[in-house]
Amino acid sequence: MRSMFTVKVEGLKSVQFVGSLVVASLVSVSSAHAQSASDVAKKASVQGAAMAKTIELDWPAGVITTQARPGAWAYEVGTLLDGMTAQSKAANDPAAFAYVKATVDRWVDADGNISMQPGKPFDKDAHTLDNLEPGRAVLAVYEQTKDPRYAKAAKMLFGQFETMPRISEGGFWHKQIYPNQMWLDGAFMGEPFRAGYARVFHVTADFDDIAKQLLLMDEHMRDTKTGLLHHGWDASKEQPWADKATGLSPEVWARAYGWYAMALVDTIPSFPENHPMRAKLIATLNHVAEGAAKYQDADTSTWWDVMDKGGQPLNVREASASATFTYALAKGVRLGYLP
Repeated sequence: MRSMFTVKVEGLKSVQFVGSLVVASLVSVSSAHAQSASDVAKKASVQGAAMAKTIELDWPAGVITTQARPGAWAYEVGTLLDGMTAQSKAANDPAAFAYVKATVDRWVDADGNISMQPGKPFDKDAHTLDNLEPGRAVLAVYEQTKDPRYAKAAKMLFGQFETMPRISEGGFWHKQIYPNQMWLDGAFMGEPFRAGYARVFHVTADFDDIAKQLLLMDEHMRDTKTGLLHHGWDASKEQPWADKATGLSPEVWARAYGWYAMALVDTIPSFPENHPMRAKLIATLNHVAEGAAKYQDADTSTWWDVMDKGGQPLNVREASASATFTYALAKGVRLGYLP
């Protein structure tokens, strides 16, 4: 059967973009020179270990020196820990897991309470999806250790979804300070952790709403001409940037599109095989992948910051977006969601 889309990856053999802290899949295949699966896995293992070692040496225990508040609880660190968690599992790398645990232990005390930085407890009233992303690392440490303090911390974070404000259609606001706005970023910040928690602790009732959050974005944020999703949607159509007819932000921002692609490919594995919305999420991932393939830059195999305006003045080829697409496409293919 012919593939629905083709993506060039020769120029993206392995991608680590420090700016957005995405540790992407290690891809070393091309349509012209296919390698055996064992050769790819062997090379990926070596490259992944080298990447992880660099991170461990440069940023001990997740204290990222380029942060405004080094060592603080933040989605940037959480995303980095997702990559290190994946490395620990894929390569059976105990040092990578030790790194994740050491970072989490700086935030979670012996009683399971979370401090966002020394002397600053987790802010439950901020109601921001960004602050829930590091919950994935907390959950990963619990799954490995079964220490109840991590379960307590993860449960507190999971409880935040019950109090998050929502638009009238039921989607989460991205933050308390962004009323009636859904951002593609929020799909990644919230739903992979939420789905992982629901899987681990058998909160099966939440899967319906998890699917709803992701599909609302696809329904309301997709551009009818390009098939790509816009970065933001103001359901109230009151923001200065919002289109008065659709409520959408003006541009298709590649990094936001990448957040959404990763959200899908990281959330679907937690869904029960028989869940009625699982197939629709996979179909949505395929649409997203088709859009990414369509707008990949032919010369460099990367992606432009404003996806559908490649080559225009002030537009640039964007490294973090290219990492997110490489990761989402490679994982989607590996898990059989994509052709």
